[in-house]
Amino acid sequence: MSNANTSPVPAPRLLDQLRDRIRVKHYSIRTEAQYVHWVRRFILFHGKRHPRELGAPEVEAFLTHLAVEGGVAASTQNQALSALLFLYREVLGVDLPWLDNVTRAKRPQRLPVVLTRDEVRAVLAKMDGTYGLLGRMLYGTGMRLMELIRLRVKDVEFARGEITVRDGKGAKDRMTMLPEAVKADLQAHLLKRRDLFERDRAAGKAAVYLPDALARKYPNAATEWGWQYVFPSGSYSADPRSGEERRHHLDEKLLQRAMKRAVLAAGLVKPATPHTLRHSFATHLLERGQDIRTIQELLGHKDVATTMVYTHVLNKGGHGVTSPLDG
Repeated sequence: MSNANTSPVPAPRLLDQLRDRIRVKHYSIRTEAQYVHWVRRFILFHGKRHPRELGAPEVEAFLTHLAVEGGVAASTQNQALSALLFLYREVLGVDLPWLDNVTRAKRPQRLPVVLTRDEVRAVLAKMDGTYGLLGRMLYGTGMRLMELIRLRVKDVEFARGEITVRDGKGAKDRMTMLPEAVKADLQAHLLKRRDLFERDRAAGKAAVYLPDALARKYPNAATEWGWQYVFPSGSYSADPRSGEERRHHLDEKLLQRAMKRAVLAAGLVKPATPHTLRHSFATHLLERGQDIRTIQELLGHKDVATTMVYTHVLNKGGHGVTSPLDG
């Protein structure tokens, strides 16, 4: 029998329901932040009406507005669409009909920026310490920026010369090589990392974030050496979900800035970023005659067509044709 003086528990707000569902599906904290952002913008765009009162025409109007008035990139519009589809299907239980009337942002067909071997050497020579090690590992392994930043100690295998990339794009694991050229420096880095870990453990702050509810399944894993980030932050910070204060991984923006400084110091005019080192890794393997399927596996591409873009980068001039002026 309920107490008449007990007030009913209010239903959770829509954005809180969205966050809860995203966490149930084990999406990353970045995806959660982006989805919440786009759903909030969608609601504001339609005068704060509840999405349950809206449907496909309103979604189409919002996405068209982003492309036409906002001038957003195709990837940005697709991200907004994914957020709204998730909201309707996973939170509101509504399947939207196919959105035929959306004006799609034009996806530019651009070739990736690739550095020559000499340019790579020049840039890496301008990166010192941890950033230098990170830069060499990006070029030497072909990993994505966040795959390397989130690397755990247990996923580095020195004896076999392998790195296991966990939960890459598309929630897939894969293997890539551990270059001989970085082994000594990486081992020296891990010795310093182990000292930091021991100090954190003495302070009672050695626990790290564990994905997919592993913290409940393995209660002690969060404070084990193997689960520590190879490249940690220099300070503690509050976990955005649990609020627990602990040491997170290195902020990727620090590496991006270090790369930018190195590119300028090397005198390059190409708009090179850390991701450029991944493009250069693939292109230089192709130049050495490595087969495209192996490169596809190393990069973690779902479709070999994605990897094939690097064959276009190899072409000289117009599709490999020698200019008549040079003849």
